[in-house]
Amino acid sequence: MNSRPAPFDELDRKIITALMANSRTSFAEIGAAIGLSSTAVKRRVDRLRETGVITGFTATVEPSALGWRTEAYVEVYCEGAAPPRRLAEVVRGYPEIAAAMTVTGGADALLHVRARDVEHFEEVLERIRTEPFIRKTISVMVLSHLIPESPEAGASQPAPERAPDVR
Repeated sequence: MNSRPAPFDELDRKIITALMANSRTSFAEIGAAIGLSSTAVKRRVDRLRETGVITGFTATVEPSALGWRTEAYVEVYCEGAAPPRRLAEVVRGYPEIAAAMTVTGGADALLHVRARDVEHFEEVLERIRTEPFIRKTISVMVLSHLIPESPEAGASQPAPERAPDVR
């Protein structure tokens, strides 16, 4: 796969737009809408995947249907300069982290965290805080999604089963 997506033309843009609106749209339906055969659409989609323009196909699922009832964004502040590669290694170990990115401003990173409930969120936050290079975190709970059809509003995996109570 190329490190930089290849340029694409107006037909490619129309195909991508159709797939982003509904990734289950058939190549025949897309072709009929833009004036190409289904075979030509498939060839273009294959090329767009090979060149890294299209990176995958997903279903957007209501988070609560998968057990995620609590959601927050967590600013992460690191000791010294924690390299993004190290942050990426750490966040991959948390199924509750739906997205993570380095950011500008005071924080070093921003985490999108989903949890079963507030108690589970607190447990996840405490685990994150035990990472040796994390100095502090600031959390903001999500109350509602103002754009419910956005990718951030959907979940990509089910919530983990509740751990046994060992108190």
